[in-house]
Order: sequence, then C-alpha cells, then structure tokens
Amino acid sequence: MSKNRPVIPRGKKSAVRDARPPASEPGRADPKPAASVGYASEILAELTRAATPLTPDELAERLELKKRERTAFDAALTVLEATGRIVQNRAGALLVAKKLSLVAGRIEGHRDGHGFLVPDETGESVYIPSSEMRQVLHGDRAAIKVTGRDQRGRPVGEIVDVLERGNRRVVGRLHTEHGVLFLVPEDRRIAQDILIPPAEAGKAKAGQIVTVELVAQPSKHAQPIGRVAEVLGQSEDPGMEIEIALRKFDLPYDFSKKALAQTKGIPDAVREEDLAGRKDLRKLPLVTVDGETARDFDDAVHAVREGKGYRLWVAIADVSHYVRHGDALDTDARERGTSVYFPRRVIPMLPEKLSNGLCSLNPDVDRLAMVCEMAITPKGAVARHEFYPAVIRSQARLTYTEVWQMLSADQATPGREDLLPHLKTLHGVFKVLLAARELRGAIDFDSIETRMEFDARGKISRIVPEQRNEAHRLIEECMLAANVCAGNFLVERGQPVLFRVHDVPAPEKITMLRAFLAELGLNLSGGDKPRPKDYAELLAKIRTRPDFSLLQTILLRSLKQAVYSPDNAGHFGLAFEAYVHFTSPIRRYPDLLVHRAIKAAIANKRYDGIDWEDLGRHCSETERRADDASRDVENWLKCFYMQDHVGETFGGRVTGVTGFGIFVTLDEYFVDGLVHISELGRDYFTFDATRHVLLGERTGKRYRLADRLRVKLVRVDLETRKMDLVPVEK
Repeated sequence: MSKNRPVIPRGKKSAVRDARPPASEPGRADPKPAASVGYASEILAELTRAATPLTPDELAERLELKKRERTAFDAALTVLEATGRIVQNRAGALLVAKKLSLVAGRIEGHRDGHGFLVPDETGESVYIPSSEMRQVLHGDRAAIKVTGRDQRGRPVGEIVDVLERGNRRVVGRLHTEHGVLFLVPEDRRIAQDILIPPAEAGKAKAGQIVTVELVAQPSKHAQPIGRVAEVLGQSEDPGMEIEIALRKFDLPYDFSKKALAQTKGIPDAVREEDLAGRKDLRKLPLVTVDGETARDFDDAVHAVREGKGYRLWVAIADVSHYVRHGDALDTDARERGTSVYFPRRVIPMLPEKLSNGLCSLNPDVDRLAMVCEMAITPKGAVARHEFYPAVIRSQARLTYTEVWQMLSADQATPGREDLLPHLKTLHGVFKVLLAARELRGAIDFDSIETRMEFDARGKISRIVPEQRNEAHRLIEECMLAANVCAGNFLVERGQPVLFRVHDVPAPEKITMLRAFLAELGLNLSGGDKPRPKDYAELLAKIRTRPDFSLLQTILLRSLKQAVYSPDNAGHFGLAFEAYVHFTSPIRRYPDLLVHRAIKAAIANKRYDGIDWEDLGRHCSETERRADDASRDVENWLKCFYMQDHVGETFGGRVTGVTGFGIFVTLDEYFVDGLVHISELGRDYFTFDATRHVLLGERTGKRYRLADRLRVKLVRVDLETRKMDLVPVEK
C-alpha cells in the first residue's frame, strides 16, 4: 500500500466511497456528486485495459488529468485500494484485484492461531494458515490469493496485502517472561502476544489488566508492539469484567464533548413551546409496564372498548424532538447504534439526562411522544391507524409482575384500583391480537430467560429463571402492532427507512431440516419454500413430545438472523410483509430513524440524504457487538461463580454438538460447559451435522442434541470463559 496516501480510518469508508458531502438537511435530494465519483470507474477501466501494472503517475497521465483533478483522483485511488478492488505491488504499481483473482474481506481470527477471510462480496470464507496470520490481527481487512484447498475441502489463501487495520488499541493482561513484558489479549481471536518495550510500560506491572496502543502492527517477521495507554487494575476487581468488555468489543462508553455540551443546553422539563402542533393526551390514562429494574421507559399504552372491537394507543418517547439529524447527540447515538445491557450496568445510547430523564415516560410528568392510535377489530386486525406527535402524562409505572398479579387475581393492588379496568381492557386487546397472530402463523418459540442475583461484592449469588407471564406478552403484542403499522405507513408513502428483515430460510438449511425430521417420521409442509405457518403448525404438533426441546432447537437453527436493511424482504418469523422497529428510540438507533421518517411523511417531506445500505449494515453490526459483549460478561460472571462448584456433579441437557465435543447446560445453574470428545470414552466418534449427533463407531454410544446427561465440573478457566465437564456414568 502506498505510504503517501492515507488509509481510510475504520468506520469512515462510506463517506469517502460516496465522494460527496452529506445533504445539508434531511428531506432534500442528494447534492450533485463531486468530480471524484467518476474516477473510480475510469481507474478500474484503464487498469483493466492496460497490458501491465501502472504507477499512479502513469495512470494519471493516461487519463489526461489536470492538476486540479489530482486530489479527487488520489482520493478515488485510496478508496479503491482500501476496499480491495485494486492492489499495489512491491514496485508501487497498481493492479486490478479481479485480474489477479484476489479476494478482499475481513479477517476473523481463531485462538489456535489460524483464521478465515470473510469476503466482502458473496462467497465462502477462506482458511488462512497460522503462518499467514502472523502479519494480521482479527478485525483487519486484507486481500488474499486463493492457493488451493485443504484436506477438508476448504479454500486456503495467502495474504497479498493488508488493506485496513482493525485494531488501534487492545485490552489484555500483562505477563513477563525472561524479563520481557508482553500483553496477552483478552480477545482470544487475537492469537498473537503484543510486546511492550520497557520504555512503553509506564507504571504498569505484570498481572494487571491494561489497554495498549499499537505502535507497530504485525508483519511476517515481527510481532506487534504496544504502548501501555491505560491501567485498569486486577482481573478480579469489582466490575472489571465490564471494563474489559467495553474495550475488547470496542464499545463507545464516553460521550463526546460536543454531545455533552448539547445535553447541557436541553431543558430539564417539557416547555410550553414544545407543545406546538401536538395532540394533548395528558388526561388519557396511559401507563408504562416494564421489568422491575428498568429505568428508561420508551412506551406507554392504553385501550378502550369500541363497539365489538378496541381502540389502542401506543405512545412512544419522542426522542427525535431532542436528537436531530446530524447533531452531536445524533452522531454519538449512531456510532453506538444501541444501548448495551450488562448485569448491573447499562451503557446507554443517549446521555442519562435524556435516556432516564426527559425522554423517559416517567409517571406524573409531561412528556413528548409519537403516538400510534389503532382501531382493532374483534378478530385482532388493525382496521385503521394514525400517527401523530402528542404530549402525554403517564399515570403509573407498572411492572410485569404487578400487572399479571392484578389480572390473574382480578384484584387491584392497593392504590391501583382505578387502573384495573383499563388493564383488563388491555388484556382483551392482547387476546384478540394473539388470536390473529396464531391465525397468521407467526412462529412462537418457547425459551427460558435467566436473571443473575448479585452479592455486595458485585459477584453472582445465584442464577434464577425469569418467569415470563401474560403481562410480558400483552406489551409485546401491543408493540408488534405499532411496529407493523409504522412499517405499512412508511411503505405506503414510499419513505426510505431501515426495515427489520428476517429473510426466508436458506434452501440448504431446509434440506438438512427435512432430512432430520424424516428420520423421526415428521414433515415440514410448504415444499421448497415453507411459510412461517408451516413452522408454527409443526411446533404445535410436537409441543407435547418428550423430544420437543430437541426439535424446537433444530427448527430455530434453520432460520436466518434478523438484520436491518433498506430492502423490505419482510419478517419471516413474525409473518409480516413490512416490519420496522418504532417502539424503542431511547435504546435503538433504527427506531429513531423510523420516527424521523414518520414525521417527514406526516409533513409530506422525504427523509433522505443517507446511505441506507451502509447504515443498515452498521446498525446490524452494533446490535451483534452489543450482544457479544453482554454474553462475554455474563460468561465471565458465570465462570467466576462456578469456581466454587468444581468437583460437583450436575444434571444437564446437551445444547450443542460439534466435531470436538458436546456442550451441556446445567439444570440448576443455567450455565454451559464443554465435554471434550476425548472424555466421551475409548472410541472413535463420528460427527453427523444433519442429525446433530456424535456416534461411537465401536460402542454405538450416541450423544445427541437435547439428550439428558449427568456430568462433573472438572475445570473453570476465567480467561477463556470456559468450563470443562466430564460425563458421569450412571
């Protein structure tokens, strides 16, 4: 890569690729593209026509560029190189990657030292041997050349060029060996140790958790070198697991100075001037219903009988009134993408003054809201809906437990007597919406959520199942109805927006699923393209079977992951043709975008000037990043908790089967451990991916998904967040 042209920083590629300034205001058409936009195609065409590689100067001469055009030309070269469409050889000349059969993509490391390149475009991942991985780290982007296939049939590649570095800082534990200080990264996908020269260690000591700044990236012949930038403390300090996760997953946890300054200028309460153009719903007895520990209240609900049907109001916090397109708070919220929920701590998408204060629908205070008002038929269909800005005043902050106690006992808790009739009406709405859901054929999987309870030191005292009742489902159905109305409202008006897309299952997954079901005498109807209703009917049919847990898991794994996309492919699992997220703008950035799009539509404007494709990818990635970080912290806490139970025996269920062993979830503690294949007995075991089973060749022993098993906990490794189990014979 050329040394005199800058590498595109992480997260900024789209701005350079578009080579145009953003629209000054949402709703306006995109401005005219800058001159550099056309250079990318011209560069690729000229390099393709050339018989030999060309230096940048030779290329510029062939294109007959004027001096004033050189800056835009260089910018286009930088983007083409950073995205892997062109590469530079050792002599500094440029070549078209496709002519070299190069593949560009993101590196995914493995703790054993090898890795994979996940292509930017469609195609299978390419195996990168450990010897090649020495010059890259997990998260880097690279261009590779496929050199053949390994014994397992996987394509194998060799790295031709590192296109973009994905790591500026790395968190880990300091170690010393023979007087040499080095950092072992917490993210084990970074398999290389990072050397710390004595002059770069500061006051940090071996054994401490630190963040290092990379001063030299790895190469074929040298390890990465770092400088200690931050000392976090000891690994078992209270809250350290969260501090590590924030840095390990590159989560933004401090708001920018501009965002904090903007927050200070926001009033503490709703002002009279904020009410202009809003419906006054302050006398409507709206209530919020959330978990006991919730502090940010996005939504409030109310319903009345209307003939044989109902009228339902879903009021959602009007975050878009305070967080405007392109301002400092919006920039920070977009970068975060979502709030991140850890046990005992939340990293909010918005500063606390907004998330827990002015935007939260707290009881007995005026709040601004976007309202979806719906007419619900006796059969649970939405006959009409309307969106409008309003001012509301929540009458009560209720919890799921409290609401269900009142509904199931038909008796109000003291002080809530006036709310019980309204809650019973909401319960009636829930019943008709649920009936419509079942008629529609939406997939409804059973799952067990757990809650961690902590001691005074911030460590787990116990893990208990979270009881889900009809109050949870009541609110869920109301939110689903509002989300669907929002999706239909925007589709009807041709507004660009990010849909919540859950695509149809992949054909190969359906083939494997049918093969598995056939062995059990079961069938998934629907032919080559089963519908959600086909899944729902099969789930209903097998719900009483003793192997229901196994079958439900197999069905769930055949489905795709939901993502955010501007292309409306529908929501397969919920059986909706158009579905968006509207109900949680305090904690999800796509919801904030939907609110802006709805306001633009109401005003007969268009919310545009955005790279929706890029933004959809970003929001999907931040959602996965938040889930991974939360799971990492929970796994560490569980491992710390289970250290005191090493040597004990437990009952459990097989929840994962792989070629190297089985994963078992322990009944009493809801934690997972691995039984390595070497612990399964003196036999050769064959892994059958279609049947989700390990089968012993000599003994015929079978370990299958959802099987019951007694195991002993023999080892807990805090650093890798793993627990080792061995089977216990009856």
